[in-house]
Amino acid sequence: MPPREQMCGTCVDSPWMCHWCPSSHRCVPEGPCPKEEILVYNQKVLTEEPQGPAACPSVGSNGEKHLIPVGIAMPLNLVAWNLPLLLGPVTLSCVLEVEGSLVSVPASLEEGDRGASYHVQCLPQAYSYIQPVPELRVPLYVMVGDDQHLDSRGDLHVTLYNCSAGRSDCSRCKAAPPHFRCVWCQSKEVSGCVYEELCPSKTGPIACPSPVIHSIYPLSGPLEGGISLTVTGSNLGHRFEDVAQTVMVAGLPCIPDPSMYLVSTRIVCDVSPGRRGLSGPVEVTVGDRPPGVSESYFTYQDPTLLDLHPKLGPMVGGTRITITGKELATGTEITAYVGDLPCILEEPVEPGAIVCRTSASSKPQEAPVWVHYGGVQRQLREKSFRYTPNPHLTGAFPSTSFYGGGRIIYVEGTNLDVVQQPLIKAVLEPEEVESKRKKRACDTLPGPNIPLTPAPPRPCAEVGDLLECWETCCTNSSTLLLCPSPAVPSNAQFRSLLFELDGLRVPFSNASGGQDFSYHPNPSLRWPGRDSTGRPFSLKPGNILDIEGEGLNLGISKNEVRVLIGNSACIIKTLTPTNLYCEPPLQPPQPLNASSLLPEFMVQMGNLRLDLGRVRYDTEPPSRFPPEAQIGLGVGAAVLAFVVLLLILMYRRKSKQALRDYKKVLVQLENMEISVGDQCRKEFTDLMTEMTDLSGELEGLGIPFLDYNTYTQRVFFPAQGDVPLRRVLDLPEGRRATVEQGLGQLSNLLNSKVFLLTLIRTLEAQPTFSQRDRCHAASLLSLALHGRLEYLTDIMQTLLSDLAAHCVSRNPKLMLRRTETMVEKLLTNWMSICLYSYLREVAGEPLYMLFRAIKYQVDKGPVDAVSGKAKRTLNDGRLLREDVEYRPLTLTVLVRGAGPGGGSETQRIPARVLDTDTITQVKEKILDQVYKGVPFSQRPSVHSLDLEWRSGVAGHLTLSDEDLTSVTQNQWKRLNTLQHYKVPDGATVGLIPRLHNDISQGTGQNFFSGENTPMLEDGEEGGVRLWHLVKPSEEPEPTRQQQDRRSSLRERAKAIPEIYLTRLLSMKGTLQKFVDDAFQAVLSVNRPVPIAVKYLFDLLDELAARHGVNEPETLHIWKTNSLLLRFWVNTLKNPQFIFDVRVSDNVDANLSVIAQTFIDACTTAEHKVGRDSPVNKLLYAREIPHYKQMVEKYYADIRQTVPASYQEMNSALTELSGKYSSDLNCLVALQELYNYINKYYDKIISALEEDPLGQRMQLAYRLQQIAALVENKVTDL
Repeated sequence: MPPREQMCGTCVDSPWMCHWCPSSHRCVPEGPCPKEEILVYNQKVLTEEPQGPAACPSVGSNGEKHLIPVGIAMPLNLVAWNLPLLLGPVTLSCVLEVEGSLVSVPASLEEGDRGASYHVQCLPQAYSYIQPVPELRVPLYVMVGDDQHLDSRGDLHVTLYNCSAGRSDCSRCKAAPPHFRCVWCQSKEVSGCVYEELCPSKTGPIACPSPVIHSIYPLSGPLEGGISLTVTGSNLGHRFEDVAQTVMVAGLPCIPDPSMYLVSTRIVCDVSPGRRGLSGPVEVTVGDRPPGVSESYFTYQDPTLLDLHPKLGPMVGGTRITITGKELATGTEITAYVGDLPCILEEPVEPGAIVCRTSASSKPQEAPVWVHYGGVQRQLREKSFRYTPNPHLTGAFPSTSFYGGGRIIYVEGTNLDVVQQPLIKAVLEPEEVESKRKKRACDTLPGPNIPLTPAPPRPCAEVGDLLECWETCCTNSSTLLLCPSPAVPSNAQFRSLLFELDGLRVPFSNASGGQDFSYHPNPSLRWPGRDSTGRPFSLKPGNILDIEGEGLNLGISKNEVRVLIGNSACIIKTLTPTNLYCEPPLQPPQPLNASSLLPEFMVQMGNLRLDLGRVRYDTEPPSRFPPEAQIGLGVGAAVLAFVVLLLILMYRRKSKQALRDYKKVLVQLENMEISVGDQCRKEFTDLMTEMTDLSGELEGLGIPFLDYNTYTQRVFFPAQGDVPLRRVLDLPEGRRATVEQGLGQLSNLLNSKVFLLTLIRTLEAQPTFSQRDRCHAASLLSLALHGRLEYLTDIMQTLLSDLAAHCVSRNPKLMLRRTETMVEKLLTNWMSICLYSYLREVAGEPLYMLFRAIKYQVDKGPVDAVSGKAKRTLNDGRLLREDVEYRPLTLTVLVRGAGPGGGSETQRIPARVLDTDTITQVKEKILDQVYKGVPFSQRPSVHSLDLEWRSGVAGHLTLSDEDLTSVTQNQWKRLNTLQHYKVPDGATVGLIPRLHNDISQGTGQNFFSGENTPMLEDGEEGGVRLWHLVKPSEEPEPTRQQQDRRSSLRERAKAIPEIYLTRLLSMKGTLQKFVDDAFQAVLSVNRPVPIAVKYLFDLLDELAARHGVNEPETLHIWKTNSLLLRFWVNTLKNPQFIFDVRVSDNVDANLSVIAQTFIDACTTAEHKVGRDSPVNKLLYAREIPHYKQMVEKYYADIRQTVPASYQEMNSALTELSGKYSSDLNCLVALQELYNYINKYYDKIISALEEDPLGQRMQLAYRLQQIAALVENKVTDL
């Protein structure tokens, strides 16, 4: 459009006396116009000549609505006025601005009926536009010649419209305004919604196809209904009346909302009430056409609230609470309330948990917890959330820190333990980019000072125009918080420090009584060792070490600085702004890095850490006596003393060995029967006392069960770290949508039974498809079909029938003996899924009590940390056969805010240990007793802590498995124990964070590895071997004399180990009750049998009858292999599959004996034992016949129960699918499954093409489509 100042109407309507010359198209202050033009005067002039905007030559609409379909040449009719004012012949053209481009069309001019107006017709022209909109408003104006614009009266425009834009289906096409004349055309040349003249077919109106439902949302709702269900698709009616009464959800009517209806594409309806477990598709009927049916099912669920954590928080709100329950992810209209206050949802709602943040309350109160599902409410019964008075801060110190942070700020106040996540935040103003560059340039200037480098800090976040850096505070008690100062960038301007206590924000100045917090530049250090690069600093023992620097005490005090030389501390004496004085150890410490010869010198100030170099201790001046002579004299004296001692020992040994051994055998054999009975009763009494305490803890804290995701990961993929449950699709963003579409199609294709059976059989027929591949692929299928367990069960039933036919033709007793086929692994996974609830509700407690009882008994006796052998065990291979004297100790452990009751002041907790325990064993026992009931994954690592013995006010000694005091003799180094350090009964100890890793950490991790003795170096080259309780014997090649003596003592050597059978019997008798309880839970004694077990056993009975297997022994073996040996033995041996615990090698060895006993009880052969029977079988020789009877009765009871119907089993499987499927990552499982398909792609395609049913279903073609999407595979499509 031309500028308004160049238009006639604007000119003559201006407040100034401006006039318009029509032909020359000029606005002039006064006349006359050139070329004898008639002047159009300003409207303020009093004259009879033409004046005002009404006298201007102009053009306007003739009253018609200018609608032009794209692609159709149509004229435009306009009306023009006052054209005679334009002298000479007039050439007109119409100009349309279409998407920024000018389209000029010639126009014709005809005089009107009355002569005052003229008819202007823009000649026929076809228009088009690119924007995907149904209508486009296009400005229109008329030009005279090439550069003169006629004034437009009113809003002159044209509406272009495109019938196909936004009308991709028939219903939306029919819903277009009638005057658009859009029709749904189906012909070879044109397909879709077009202008009626563009459709070559003139057969009249075409009936729209049936509705198609693309998606429904949500997929579940409460039993009472009352939620909105959104149905999206195509051809869902072209007006609301088409679907007002025709929407059905799971067979029940769903009333649509007219205000939310979108023609053809969306229906929003209110769900009717239903019953629990009801599930079905959504159906939409339009007219007399067949209904559209959704692929997804809508399920009625009954959300139940069970628990709440935490149960209290401050009035100010902001507490992050977790509501646990069942079927909580029901629908999408989910809101939570604490009383009448909203609780803001923070994370997507999961089936088992809702996480929300509380709102502020005006007063302390007990408030019920509600969850609203649309118009339906659920209340947490018998439990409520308590609003407590807000925390109040009364003090905070110190008030300075370095930029590197990490300085502990002590925050005092009241009600501090009600805060769930206390934070300390530094608020800063980021500087300009130029300032940052200048600062960096200054920091990198060379100089003698070495700045302390900070450890990697927590990343800061931009909040508006500010920068916030934060750290999490530790709640020490209800009156004290320990907050490490946040690390801040040095190039930002610090504004303030504040404490964020859930919803309460308190500035540091308010807490400290008006004192502001300040940050100081990181200090720098220099010392003489840096004068020569790479050369260590020479240090004379006893001298005070002086380290110079700048700004050393601006942000820290002397007591907070740690200086280390190797693995020992350099005691700080003085800290000034420019000097640090410390007293180094008198003896050279061991380096932290085992590969280094000299100890390191390190300084740590909060998060700041610096390795200044190496330290060399200067030796004393050499004495006048040559070193060679000193060494020779010492060696000679040692050899002489050794020879004399050896002769004495040999004489005494030869004379007394026989008598001593004989008496020892007699005494032990005589007291064996009596001592075992008395010892068992005493040990059992102690154990029951401990288990009673444990039962009390479990009532409050619960058994540490693994969540379903981790449980599935460990059962489906044992001994695998990178499992599909932990990963996400690793794809470029450009390919993600396409690959996910392909994997979705693969998921749909797996629903074809023909395809899935052909796939499994083809894979198993490949010689390179190993047993491990079979198990892995079966677990991937279990994940992919977890949401359709009833279908997976059908597949497994078919494959089991094939396996039975194969085994019966060879040896039926070998069926399900191992896991060599995919169906056997599918059966294992299926049982694990179906019995998960039984594990948690019934069998979990006795199994956990058995595990804890074994661990308690093993820990009561000495355990050799190197060989792994223990005094108390059921496994003779793990039995410590030597008599080791030991004394139980009770240590007092100082704990600050640890354990399950964290948040209190320093506690003194008693811990039971042995004086023969290594330091690592002591730490493990302390952690077990301090963190009772806490899952193992949530405890601190034993290697992240040091054990400190505290005596008096200032007496602190850090204990370790190896240090300078370790006893080394003849290339054998003994691990340090409490006995070595002479730690008394009742001593006070504490666990402190370990600053650095050292040698003891590395070796300590290997002490429980089991069989081999760890060595620092090769023993033949003079290396040092480690030992703990018993030194492994080194027996050279025996001489003839030794062989003769050994043969004469053969009977004695055979008898002596049997004496230690008393220890095995004592352990067995003490644990007997817990073993019986576990077996009774496994065999469902006095309990209903899980429906999945009954269904499986009925299936095996049916297969046996079908294939003519009549031997009861064979059917007994099938049932034993499918359930007891396949699932329960694996569960008995691996508590870590269901509990969050650590299973040591000794506990594992005991569980293996119990599991082997269970295996023996499941066999049909008679249990016989003799002289040569293994000790493990002798232990339970009396109990195994009783256990056999329990197994037989278990099978008989199951056979006599009412058969599980197909409907009951399907209902249970459907409930399992909906309960846990959302926790699993199926996309990665589908991707890995596709990798197997891709590996044998040609074989699978050939098998599908050869199958007649597969040909009719076009399964090979569908797989080729999936391959094209997932990896751009070129196919014959």
